[in-house]
Amino acid sequence: MLLRRRARMLRWLVPARLGPVWMWKVLLLFVALAFAGQLLGVIFNKSVHPVTRSIFSSPDAQGPSLGSCQPHNHIMFLKTHKTASSTVLNMLYRFGEEHDLRFALPLGYQLGYPLPFNAHRVKGYQGPNAVEFHIMGNHMRFYKPEVEKVMPADTFYFSIIRDPVALAESSFAYYKEVAPAFRKTKGLGDFADDPMKYYDPRLRNNHYARNLLWFDFGMDHNINFSVALAKHGVAMIRQTFKLILVSEYFDQSMILLRHALCWPLDAVVSFSLNARQQKPSNTGRTSGSWVGRAADIAIVGNKGGIPQFKALPNMSLTEEQREKLRRWNALDWYVYKAFNQTFWEEVTKFGHAKMEEEVAILRTRREELARVCLKDGGKPVEAHRIRDKSIRPFQSGLIKILGYELQPGLDAVTRAACLRMIRPEIQYKDLLDAKQFPRAPAAQAQPPQDAPEADATHRHFQFTLATELKRTFLKRSPQLLMERYHFRFSH
Repeated sequence: MLLRRRARMLRWLVPARLGPVWMWKVLLLFVALAFAGQLLGVIFNKSVHPVTRSIFSSPDAQGPSLGSCQPHNHIMFLKTHKTASSTVLNMLYRFGEEHDLRFALPLGYQLGYPLPFNAHRVKGYQGPNAVEFHIMGNHMRFYKPEVEKVMPADTFYFSIIRDPVALAESSFAYYKEVAPAFRKTKGLGDFADDPMKYYDPRLRNNHYARNLLWFDFGMDHNINFSVALAKHGVAMIRQTFKLILVSEYFDQSMILLRHALCWPLDAVVSFSLNARQQKPSNTGRTSGSWVGRAADIAIVGNKGGIPQFKALPNMSLTEEQREKLRRWNALDWYVYKAFNQTFWEEVTKFGHAKMEEEVAILRTRREELARVCLKDGGKPVEAHRIRDKSIRPFQSGLIKILGYELQPGLDAVTRAACLRMIRPEIQYKDLLDAKQFPRAPAAQAQPPQDAPEADATHRHFQFTLATELKRTFLKRSPQLLMERYHFRFSH
């Protein structure tokens, strides 16, 4: 009886204090609906706003199927001068960095050039087979016995060539103040009319003025031309190099290279680097293709952070003068004709229709990446207009070297990949050098045990060079400074 009375009391008290039961049911239902709505909202938002994926992760990055081949990781690229070789080197730098490969880097910025290559010019070299190097590609004068001390036996060798007349035009613009033969002339046409009037084979840096390809391949560029000699030189090149690209057919070259190396498409998609600005039109704006054209301006000083320019010497050539340059560079002309023919034989084997299809895919991909990566749709700009100093190209010789600006607002993955594609050669080499050779405390820093005594002197000059480059950027040519210090050390 007592228990029943207490139960009735509790039933009377609880609703009075906590409210009716139906109210609690409504409240619980409301909470459940709110939670369900929140959960559905998250799911809905995920379906409407998927996680952003980088364009470099898309299936298009792989390109057309390569079959069951395995990518080459041991690569030697002979970086010839004025042949779009800086763009090719950028591809090697990118691939190697992305795959944690080891580079055979120079102590400075060139592998002892213009002296014949010596293995001790490679930073970190400790003797044959002591260290595995994957990629070698900085400027050198080729010397196979020494290269073979550095690179493994299964290394893929390739290089790139260019029409000697176009090469002479570019060389004249870049090395006008470096090569004595060019420095004495009023214009390239004057040099073409009578090269021997200006050319002295004994003078340092005159190799830029005659048979530069032949010289870079390690042969005597001043020797008198003969068909037998030229054939022998071509045979020596064929014996070592598995592929010779042609600058005038750059996109077709990239397709052949991609299949030879078994690399994904994005590995050979590039933006032109180290390119010169062409002559402005009458309106003062550049027009037409700017790649590989001679500029009409030269840096003569720096005022208020803006470079000052003067007119370039006359770069125009008559057809007769162009023919004279071919005769003057007869060894290069023979090499170019021979490997241009070989190149198109390779295209025929590949299939002309297939080549056209893959070139179209490559160009489309380049345009896509340019829209994503670069400001103003990929239009190159003058170096002093690039805000990020780490991607400003150094200015060399009597011309403007153009660069790019990154599109703002890129996600981290895309920005890193885009940055690799536009990073100038010198800055990229420094970055890779810092990764491969992290600075040790000064007390622990030791020179390689087998390095020649001159290495310490070389490092001193490289430090001096870097310091002077910083002080004189846009005031005088870094190329002149590099040449000066290189030869102070080499001779």
